[in-house]
Amino acid sequence: MKDVKVPTSYSYREYLIESLKDPEEGAGFIEAILEEPDPEPELLRNALRKVVEAHGKMNQMSSEVKQHHDRLDKMLTESGCAEIYSFVEFLDMLGFQVAVTVKSE
Repeated sequence: MKDVKVPTSYSYREYLIESLKDPEEGAGFIEAILEEPDPEPELLRNALRKVVEAHGKMNQMSSEVKQHHDRLDKMLTESGCAEIYSFVEFLDMLGFQVAVTVKSE
């Protein structure tokens, strides 16, 4: 049998990481996760991880940012993101919503 090389395709993950390099896309991605009506704690951690990865590939992250992400990730792992989703739910009951936007400089 002849060796056949299967063409590799651009994976969704690669596409997502590339798109999250755009600050507007990253903000929208995180905001969409926070708006989930029945949130899964792992989704928020995963979204933050992907945004961090996208920015890390752009070499825009200092070691301080990486350390802060590690601490936040540990806290979210231990709590199951309960505090954040409780806060979002409370704001919703008051008629507000959380918005994640790009910081203006």
